[in-house]
Amino acid sequence: MFLRFFENLRAAKVPVSLREYLAFLEGLRAGLVTYDLDAFYYFARTTMVKDERHLDRFDRAFAATFEGLEHIDTGEMLEAVDIPQEWIEKLAEKHLSEEERAEIEALGGFDKLMETLKKRLKEQEKRHQGGNKWIGTAGTSPFGAYGYNPEGVRIGQSESRHQRAVKVWDKREFRDLDGSTELGTRNIKVALKRLRRWARDGAADELDLNGTIRATAENGYLDVKTRPERRNAVKVLLFLDIGGSMDPHVKIVEELFSAATSEFKHLKHYYFHNCLYEGVWTDNKRRWSEQTDTHELLRTYGPDYKCIFVGDASMSPYEIAYPGGANEHWNAEAGHVWLARARDQWQSNLWINPLDERYWRHTQSTQMIREIFGKDRMVSMTLDGIERGMRLLTR
Repeated sequence: MFLRFFENLRAAKVPVSLREYLAFLEGLRAGLVTYDLDAFYYFARTTMVKDERHLDRFDRAFAATFEGLEHIDTGEMLEAVDIPQEWIEKLAEKHLSEEERAEIEALGGFDKLMETLKKRLKEQEKRHQGGNKWIGTAGTSPFGAYGYNPEGVRIGQSESRHQRAVKVWDKREFRDLDGSTELGTRNIKVALKRLRRWARDGAADELDLNGTIRATAENGYLDVKTRPERRNAVKVLLFLDIGGSMDPHVKIVEELFSAATSEFKHLKHYYFHNCLYEGVWTDNKRRWSEQTDTHELLRTYGPDYKCIFVGDASMSPYEIAYPGGANEHWNAEAGHVWLARARDQWQSNLWINPLDERYWRHTQSTQMIREIFGKDRMVSMTLDGIERGMRLLTR
């Protein structure tokens, strides 16, 4: 049965290796999950899935192997999905009362229950609804959906009704997790992990196992070696557009900011409105009284920083093209001048746009900013978009 599970995972394009499959079998032999289908599902998923994008593929493969009765010929149902007898008995002990278990035993026990199910499947030739014998919906048959029986096997039902089924066979509904969906904090972290440059610095407080073995072998006595902990050394400068047309995107930008602050240890962030000008700020309550001169940022942060702008790039073209075009203050220099300075100072740059990419071509200011940074340097705030952007920043 588990070999078929492995084959289904590979067929569903879940990149599971033979080593992971063997680790899965080893965990089962060690008794990490026993007689608990929910625990079995989560253990299998933890062992087999390395990337959150493959969770839906895993679920479909899991359902096809263990729950996919809608895809299995009824005459071969029990042979195709071989649920161990002891699992059913343990589930009964967990979910049924003593009176219900006694009633099942009086009617012939679990062996009789599963034997009868197999016989009914071979005898039944069409869909049935209602009644107390055939496999179908409603009624009081021990096998089927939406009915009642204290010793039943529930087949093809979306959820439990009476909490009396010995074994639940549910048709599961899935929603794809793909590269075009907007992101949550966890998915953003997965995408941001691609931007990493490992370095060892600081105190040597981590055991160097290989170095210890080598030094011990060379010296003839135990010679413990330590080294600095490996950390992500990438430095990121994050500019966040705030207010106006960005208000509908506050939640997703907050999630991006939360993920970035936890992923990058060397992160500096600043706010701007619509376009970059001569001043930015770190506290929106003090945006007018405590601004930071943009020239100072250009002098402070070297070219080794990765520069990321987050904004919808939706504004009047005058805000980019002309002095005095800003809608809240008089800007002595045009916005495109400041954007070009940022681009030249931090040549590893990126613009993340939370607006759906289908609408970019309808906004003149968006096209202007794409020309300043380069069309491939503006990406959408989706899993695919951020991953593509992280690859650009690692070049």
